[in-house]
Amino acid sequence: MKTLVVGVGGMTNGGKSTLSKSLHQQIPNSCIIAQDSYFKDDSVVPVDSNGFKQYDMLDALHMDTMMSEVDSWRRDPESFLRQRGLNPELITPTVDTEVFVLIVEGFLIFNYRPLNQLFDKRYFMEIPYDVCKRRRSLRVYTPPDPPGYFDGYVWPMYLKNRQEMESMVSGIVFLDGLKPKEELLATVCEDVFQEMERLREKD
Repeated sequence: MKTLVVGVGGMTNGGKSTLSKSLHQQIPNSCIIAQDSYFKDDSVVPVDSNGFKQYDMLDALHMDTMMSEVDSWRRDPESFLRQRGLNPELITPTVDTEVFVLIVEGFLIFNYRPLNQLFDKRYFMEIPYDVCKRRRSLRVYTPPDPPGYFDGYVWPMYLKNRQEMESMVSGIVFLDGLKPKEELLATVCEDVFQEMERLREKD
């Protein structure tokens, strides 16, 4: 059996979850691990000098727990799928050439070195400031964003995290989140399927 780890990163409300779910539907023997599932309890997330909760940093996430999940998949992706009620499909004649794909989705996945070094493919969804702010304002969060949170914390942290990411990570394919969803999906699918085929042929 062969494995492929795909990272789908990007800014808040950039479309990364939508793309990841669509990829999962298109790719046999795939599953998603989403970084948003690993936030620490609100009570332990620190507050900055402006009174804003500091969610947009690695310390606000249980990254050790997330890595345990990723490692569990890497050890035995077939069992990992079964435990989550996903039935593995044999696409190729033998299990030796079967490719299992893990899609890791999140806003800081490339900033965490132990996780970043596992990716075979990296994609980053980006949208302009005004679109991002509008989309964010239409989402309902728990707890809700306080007044001024986007401009006072979310956007500055995005710029800071992105600069850090670009200084330490190479090989990222940047995707225009304003393009039609179908077009983005087709682009990434083609790339991933080519890599899967290359892995099957490789011995």
